[in-house]
Amino acid sequence: MIQTFVIIIGLLVVSVYMAHAAGGVSVVIESARETGRLQIFPDWGQSGQWWIYIGGFLTAALGSIPQQDVFQRVTSAKDERTAMTGTLLGGMFYCMFAFVPMFIAYAVVVIDPDHLQQFNSDDLREVQRTLPHAVMQSTPFWVQTVFLGALVSAILSTASGTLLAPSSLIVENVIRPFRSDLDDKSMLRWLRIVLLMFGTLALHQALTSNNTMYEMIQQAYSVPLVGALVPLAVGLYWKRATTRGAMASIVSGVATWLAFEYMLPEFLIPSQLMGLAASFLAMVVVSLLDKSETIRPDAVQR
Repeated sequence: MIQTFVIIIGLLVVSVYMAHAAGGVSVVIESARETGRLQIFPDWGQSGQWWIYIGGFLTAALGSIPQQDVFQRVTSAKDERTAMTGTLLGGMFYCMFAFVPMFIAYAVVVIDPDHLQQFNSDDLREVQRTLPHAVMQSTPFWVQTVFLGALVSAILSTASGTLLAPSSLIVENVIRPFRSDLDDKSMLRWLRIVLLMFGTLALHQALTSNNTMYEMIQQAYSVPLVGALVPLAVGLYWKRATTRGAMASIVSGVATWLAFEYMLPEFLIPSQLMGLAASFLAMVVVSLLDKSETIRPDAVQR
């Protein structure tokens, strides 16, 4: 809660300062409109851009459902109404607050047009450096302090949930079924070990990857999109869904995604959408062919 408060206050303070330095909010918005920065959708004739747009949107919108961003918070709500209201309010807040850092970044361009060269760089990693460079070079010390506080809070808030969620899932759903004799002390030890492993892998990826932060986040969200979304959604709402269908869905989705991601990277349709389609197809076909007993969780009630 404190980290969220620091993030919100920090970004709002920086945005107010940048808006004042740029000549006002209207000046920044008008400049963005004149240069086409407010165009939300690609042009109709650009089919490739549309596929990229749809792939990016579905990856963030649907890929977050099977993980702690959405599903964990929904299942922890006290009742259905709270789960629905909280999810909708959270989504609207995400949409509104996402414009704040974008406004700050473009206000930087209005203040100093030389920063526009970073947006036109062939190396996309230069674009993500625009905001921190501008804040550190063009603002007083107190604004830098507030900005860095918000940045560190965002990193810590994201890292804590992102590391704890998969670690607890692995220990509870993978290790514990094979070690039924585990007591609480042993569970805690395994949790620490898995947490350290995930942290080491994440650190290695961050230090060695040449991708931008957006690309790394998109890859991370692609995993639950192609491997977990279909078994979760279809398993909840389709009576014919089976365990074998879910397993086939996971394997087919992940395998297809990896194949297109690394073997056909220039394919028109994004790899995560191909993986999602393969996951859904495998779930339906294998479940229909499977004669075993269908799985219908009794806990799910409408």
